[in-house]
Amino acid sequence: MILSRLSVSVIIPTLNEAGTVREAVTRAVRLGADEVIVSDGGSTDGTIERVPPPARVVAGRANRGEQMNAGARVASGDVLLFLHADTRPAPGAIEAVRQAMGSDRAVAGNLNIQYEGGDFTARLFTRINRWRRRFGILYGDSGIFCRRSVFERLGGYKPYPVLEDYEFVRRLRKEGKLALLDAPIVVSARRWRRDGLWRTLWSWFCIQGLYLLGVSPHRLARLYRNIR
Repeated sequence: MILSRLSVSVIIPTLNEAGTVREAVTRAVRLGADEVIVSDGGSTDGTIERVPPPARVVAGRANRGEQMNAGARVASGDVLLFLHADTRPAPGAIEAVRQAMGSDRAVAGNLNIQYEGGDFTARLFTRINRWRRRFGILYGDSGIFCRRSVFERLGGYKPYPVLEDYEFVRRLRKEGKLALLDAPIVVSARRWRRDGLWRTLWSWFCIQGLYLLGVSPHRLARLYRNIR
């Protein structure tokens, strides 16, 4: 069954993203977002001052789960699309989200990550993402989206500083089908460019494994270095 046209609210959590936030907002507007909300976590580099209209800014403390919930609370869209400031959805991506959520076959989903650069590391991370995606393992840099009604029913994200996206998707999967869209989203290579391939991979697997063993995300946040 095809439903009526849905409005899409883009929510961008930021913390010291002065170099990326303007482009992130401008791109979201250009791609057809009905609303853009920047949820800042206490930036000290002028991020808020660089947010262009028509985006709305909400401010709070540095906790990505809380930041995305704060953005969702003031959003008016039927669909919530969460985008990191250093990602670039491809042309047509927001319309693909709107079409996916315009059918009753899925409750949520994400975009298809392509890591920037054409080198070995970029290709490897892209392949890893596509592999884990098949098993429903989605992270925030992939452009997670869901129906507003589902978000509210689940109570939004847990107030975690890390892995809030992974935990949220685990709950989303219990609600219904996920739409894994082919529309690409280009993700910044700044983390592994700085830390290197193997250190980045080790960080991913270590943090994920410890979380599954019951270690608190608040403790795990100490292992997740800020790259800004």
